[in-house]
Amino acid sequence: MPTRPGAAFDAFLETTAPRAAERRDWTPADGALPALYLSHGAPPLFDEADWMDRLFAWAQGLPRPRGVLIVSAHWEAAPLMISSPDPGTPLVYDFGGFPERFYRMAYATPDATAMADRVAAAMPDTEPLHRHASRGLDHGAWVPLKVMYPHADVPVLQLSIPTHDPDRLLDLGRRLRPLREEGYLVIGSGFMTHGLPFVDFQHPERVPGWSADFDVWAAEALARGDIDELARYRSQAPGMPYAHPTVDHYIPLFVTYGAASDQEQPAETVIDGYWFGLSKRSFQLA
Repeated sequence: MPTRPGAAFDAFLETTAPRAAERRDWTPADGALPALYLSHGAPPLFDEADWMDRLFAWAQGLPRPRGVLIVSAHWEAAPLMISSPDPGTPLVYDFGGFPERFYRMAYATPDATAMADRVAAAMPDTEPLHRHASRGLDHGAWVPLKVMYPHADVPVLQLSIPTHDPDRLLDLGRRLRPLREEGYLVIGSGFMTHGLPFVDFQHPERVPGWSADFDVWAAEALARGDIDELARYRSQAPGMPYAHPTVDHYIPLFVTYGAASDQEQPAETVIDGYWFGLSKRSFQLA
């Protein structure tokens, strides 16, 4: 355990984060930004130097987007909703039992009204988008984004998960696909395995079989671009239901795939490995 919570994040802010100023803004000549799926971790991500470095390098390899639209496992709500677009949108500290420091973190992002209007326009008249007046960014959004965009210089909106149905989530992602061509980054934020009730927190180096088996299955399906296999996770994936006692951290993957240009393309894994036995696998699609 770290001697001071978030010490690795402090070092990151001093030594690594200043390089974010080197990023250039997205232009139409860049073409569509990729669609991302993140295993977002939790507040202790700020104690993981290597994980932060890899997230930052991922963002550093992309032009600075016009905005980030993120679908987090921690906001399941229907009808479909977006968070408040106001500048300095408050954070949601939707976790418990962590050091006080993590409840005082801020992430004052710019006004996202223009992005909110664009997202609303992408939705069909039969399924209007509800604009939540006060909902802030939960930790599935702000924790990884504080590392990827540490200067809080990119507008951010969160989109709710209105269903667990993979087909409907793929359809939702397809509606968002044109936004990628306009310089917006579309992200599904979850955790490739999330069996928290079964984690041995006394032995963080141990990877339980249910987590490793699910991760290998997912990695193989992602490498094949086999979205049909990924959609059959309840019946086909080894390690279930331990890998996902609830499915909220897995299903943002389908929004990512829906937003991709080709749903049968192989995914590019950018981050892998384990944290307390949970798979950190994160990937992008063109």
